[in-house]
Amino acid sequence: MTQKQTPLISIVIPVLQEEKLLPKTLAAFPRELRLKYNAELIVSDGGSTDATLCIAEQAADAVVRHTGMHRQTIAEGRNRGAEIAQGKVIIFINGDTIPVYPDKFISHIYHWTVSIENKNSVGALACPVYIVPDECRRSDAVFSAFYNGYIRLWVNIFGLGMGRGECQIVRADIFRKVHGYNSDIAAGEDFDLFRRMSRYCQVRYEPALPVYESPRRFRRYGYAMMLLSWTINAVSVMLRGKSVAKEWEAVR
Repeated sequence: MTQKQTPLISIVIPVLQEEKLLPKTLAAFPRELRLKYNAELIVSDGGSTDATLCIAEQAADAVVRHTGMHRQTIAEGRNRGAEIAQGKVIIFINGDTIPVYPDKFISHIYHWTVSIENKNSVGALACPVYIVPDECRRSDAVFSAFYNGYIRLWVNIFGLGMGRGECQIVRADIFRKVHGYNSDIAAGEDFDLFRRMSRYCQVRYEPALPVYESPRRFRRYGYAMMLLSWTINAVSVMLRGKSVAKEWEAVR
């Protein structure tokens, strides 16, 4: 990618107090890889007071800072990053999440992006999510297999627009057509986005794009509590247009 080229792919990483895990996420998208696939890397910070901004500025192509007095939702953080994104496709990936195979990950998305020119009906991709190997327990593996299968069933078989927020890949034009994430939703914003996008395009679960996430939230609350929370917030978003949760606690 030369300076005169417009990026084809935009990688947006929303962060808040992520100094511990952000370096690994950023390292998955080195400059050489971005040049190879004409991608840009944007970090959208929600008001960090640790070393997050310093780390981001050393590796990202652009850093967006939240300076408002209110607590920013992750949806708002993603939207702020998307506002300056130039790519035809936007990869939203969390600060504690990394592709299992970074080069294959970007390569697959690059070729999908090119196919959009040929009227590809798919407008959003959901990724399988697994726990990072060095922290993975048997219970983590069982849950990942179950939940990834659950999402694949509903997305690819029944055609429901849904996907884990750890990594969501979207066509920028359709993302903007639905006005992006609902910034007022503290939880369930990922489900809400794909549900609205599915009115205009096909959402597909893509097994070729696996990512690893930190188990920190599951360690804090447990799988049963997390599943219950996800379900309650998803149903509330679908029926009422807003989540039950008023704020999504940052677990660091």
